[in-house]
Amino acid sequence: MAVTCFIRYQIDPFQREAFQRYAEAWGRIIPRCGGNLLGYFLPHEGSNDVAWGLIGFDNLAAYERYRTTLQHDAEGRSNFALAQSQRFILREERMWLEDVPGTREAR
Repeated sequence: MAVTCFIRYQIDPFQREAFQRYAEAWGRIIPRCGGNLLGYFLPHEGSNDVAWGLIGFDNLAAYERYRTTLQHDAEGRSNFALAQSQRFILREERMWLEDVPGTREAR
């Protein structure tokens, strides 16, 4: 069963560019550590303080391996520290979703 970690961020709208740099760094880190980055998304219209991140895994065991690898990744630790020091993420919520077969990355 494939699963997706759906992350909802409340961001400081005055630090949108800082969050964008943070998200772009995950574009390198997440695949290297074993996750399937489906994407990060910034607000465009409507609410200006909500962003999203979606990361896919083959199963929860793959996620646990990813977490272990991420803990030892220097760039990953640095990116977390950047978010904490600059405080552009005000709140973060995670939800786990089960993928509907035949719909993920359908073309």
